[in-house]
Amino acid sequence: MNRDRLISYVATLVGACAVLLSSCVAAPAASNVPAPAAQSTPVEAGSTSAINILSGGGAYQESQRNAYFKPFEKATGIKVVEDEYNFELAKIKSQVDSGTVATDVFDLDAPTSLQACAEGIIEKIDYAKLGLDKSKFIGANRFDCGVPTIIYGYVFAFDTTKLNPPPTKMADVFDLQTFPGKRGLQKSPVANLEWALIADGVAREEVYKVLATTDGVDRAFKKLDTIKSQVVWWEAGAQPPQLLADGQVAMTSAWNGRIYNAIKKDNKPFKIIWDHQGLDWDVWAVPKGAKNYDAAMKFIAFAAGADTQADQTNYISYGPANKDAIPNIKAEVLADLPTAPENMKTAWEVDPSFWSDNGDELRERFSSWLSN
Repeated sequence: MNRDRLISYVATLVGACAVLLSSCVAAPAASNVPAPAAQSTPVEAGSTSAINILSGGGAYQESQRNAYFKPFEKATGIKVVEDEYNFELAKIKSQVDSGTVATDVFDLDAPTSLQACAEGIIEKIDYAKLGLDKSKFIGANRFDCGVPTIIYGYVFAFDTTKLNPPPTKMADVFDLQTFPGKRGLQKSPVANLEWALIADGVAREEVYKVLATTDGVDRAFKKLDTIKSQVVWWEAGAQPPQLLADGQVAMTSAWNGRIYNAIKKDNKPFKIIWDHQGLDWDVWAVPKGAKNYDAAMKFIAFAAGADTQADQTNYISYGPANKDAIPNIKAEVLADLPTAPENMKTAWEVDPSFWSDNGDELRERFSSWLSN
C-alpha cells in the first residue's frame, strides 16, 4: 500500500474515532444467503469444546464465518455453533432472566449493547485480561460491555441502468421531480429522521441537537411526508438489493455491505451514494450467566485481532474497529469501505445514546405516522 495513502487513511480513521465517540443503531440483519449448516442444537452447558454465537445472518454472518468462526475453530479446536437473530434485546433478556443462558457470544448493535449493559445482562469487558489495548479500538470508550468489531454505513444506492441523470447526493432521494420513482427506506425512524433533517438544511453536526426538540421531530416528519407516498418499506437487510434488482424502487437505503455484495458477487449494476452516509458499528458481548464464559472471551479476543478484522474486509465491505488492522487491508478493498477517506467527507454518526434515551418515543411516533 502507498505509504502516503496509508498515513492519510489512518489519520482519517483517527479523526472518525473522535466523531464516532458521539455516535450509533441497527446492524445487518438476515438475508437470503443460505443458513449455515452449523445451525443446530446449542452445545451442552459448560462445554469447553464448543461455543454458541448469535449474529445477524446473511452476507454479514457469512463474512464472520470465513474470517472468525472457521479460523477460531482451527486455531483452538473449539467448535462454533452459530445461529441468527434480529438483534432483539429481548433475546438476551429472556435467557438471562430465566437463568437458561444458551448463547455464549452475541453480536450486538450499538444501542442494544448500551441498553443491555445498563440493565446488567451482559458482562463488563476487561481489555487487559483479553490481551487487548482498548485505545486501539474505534469507539471502545463508549462500550463498557462490548468489544467493537465493525464500522458500517447507512447509505443510499441505485441501479445505474435505470436513472439518468444519476443521483449524486443524499438529498436527491427527496427530489421526486428530477428522480422519479419509488424509494426504499428501512421501516424504522433511525437514520430516516436524521437524513430528513439534513435534506431539509440542518447541518450534520446539529442533527441530534435539533432532533432532541419537538419542533425538530415535527420538521423531520414533515420532510418525510414529501416522499411518503413513494416509499417501499424494508425490514431485512437482504431486501434493498432485491428491491433494486426487481425494479420495485429507483433508489433505496441499505447497509453498505449488502450493496457491495450485490455488486461484487452478483454483478449487479448498482452504485452507492456515499454522501451523508450514517456510520454505525457492532460489538461482541457475552451475556451474564454464559455457561462457556472463558471460551467466549477467548473467541472475542481472537476476533478482535488486527489480522482477523482485516481479513473480514475481504468478504464484506465493513471497516475494522481495530485501527491496527488498517495496514493489513488490501489496497483494492479500501475504496469500498465506509471509513475510506473519500467516503467519509460528509459522513455523520448514528448516536446510540440519543436512541437509547429517545428511541421508544420516536418509534411510537414513527409507527403512528406510518398508519396515518
